[in-house]
Amino acid sequence: MLISQLINSLKQGKGNLKSYKIKDNIEIINGASLDKAQSNEISFLEQGSYLAKEINKTKASAILLPDEQKLKLIASTLNFSWAIFEDPRLAFAETLELLNPKIKPIPGIHPTAVIGNNVILGKSITIGPNTFIGDNSQIGDFSIIHAGVVIYDNVKIGSNNELHANCVIHPKTSIANQCIIHSNSVIGSEGFGFVPTKKGWVKMPQTGSVIIDNDVEIGCNTTIDRPSVGLTSIGAGTKIDNLVQVGHGVSIGKGCAMASQVGIAGGANIGNSVILAGQVGVANRAQVGDRVIASSKCGIHTDIKEGSVISGFPAMPNKLWLRCYANFKKLPEIAKSIRQLHLLNSK
Repeated sequence: MLISQLINSLKQGKGNLKSYKIKDNIEIINGASLDKAQSNEISFLEQGSYLAKEINKTKASAILLPDEQKLKLIASTLNFSWAIFEDPRLAFAETLELLNPKIKPIPGIHPTAVIGNNVILGKSITIGPNTFIGDNSQIGDFSIIHAGVVIYDNVKIGSNNELHANCVIHPKTSIANQCIIHSNSVIGSEGFGFVPTKKGWVKMPQTGSVIIDNDVEIGCNTTIDRPSVGLTSIGAGTKIDNLVQVGHGVSIGKGCAMASQVGIAGGANIGNSVILAGQVGVANRAQVGDRVIASSKCGIHTDIKEGSVISGFPAMPNKLWLRCYANFKKLPEIAKSIRQLHLLNSK
């Protein structure tokens, strides 16, 4: 795509184009990071990015920049095209979509698909090879079910959803609209519920449901369990990475983001717009307020107030954790000083 064509398309985007300058109207074939971009590639910079120092050395043919006068002045002296955006990251995401348009499969049902009784299928849907759809399930318009997907009985899937290869949707699961479930994820499997007795563990029947709201994306190999009674729910717009475990009866609010290896124990309640970084653990029935940010490996054992930024194990305010960590590295010297003082005092 020519740079001029790309800029004209981005004018209609959500990145909010402010101004631009085209040096040479050449073909842009791909996007790349600023330090690795080559000729005929486009990159971007965010405000305050550490990569700003690379702008003088980049080989990119075009860069999307934040509305920052210093960067604009530097870019004007260099040999590449540039465009100023209110949100250059968002503009770059739109650029990648324009350069790599998604090819949707042709609607239809593959002859190897197995479809049960009383299944309701919407219009213009795609059902790939070796899929299974159980009795009394329904799939909405324009949805795509890739190869090897298993959909149990009594599942409701709305419109414009995409289920990637080999994911499994268990009974009594409801998926709204415009959701993406990536390969090998399991939605609605039995929660980990057992009753301890003198003779061992007795299984608690898991009779509840899982409800996933609109515009949710769930990564590969993620599991979301159904509870013994009631619901496990995922709010609209929430994005979940690969290898995340959501326990039975968990409630996750709207617009959350959860990185790989997050584990949420049964009955926990996660508010709206919460960010959980990699390997964060949330204990059974913990209440996490709206807009909480938890850094990597954080252990949440108690309720967390809305708007908190937390770190550590167990979780504590981020600033306190940083102070504690700074002192932790000094513990050998502190211990040595204490021993020396003890020896002096004992004489």
